[in-house]
Amino acid sequence: MTVLLFMIPVALLLGLTGLIAFIWALLTGQFDDPDGAAARVLIDSDRPINETSAAGYPSAGADPALHRP
Repeated sequence: MTVLLFMIPVALLLGLTGLIAFIWALLTGQFDDPDGAAARVLIDSDRPINETSAAGYPSAGADPALHRP
């Protein structure tokens, strides 16, 4: 029974901490753009992910010492 005297305040404190964190996230705009990340996935970029072109050769600005055959 004495464990409840310890566990109930701890549970209330954790719940209050979570609620405060959620309210802070709402007020600072963390949830303002829920569709932005989904739309950015569909945007095709002209740049390759790394400095190697689609043909497997280094791009014009790449350091040739980094790409050894």
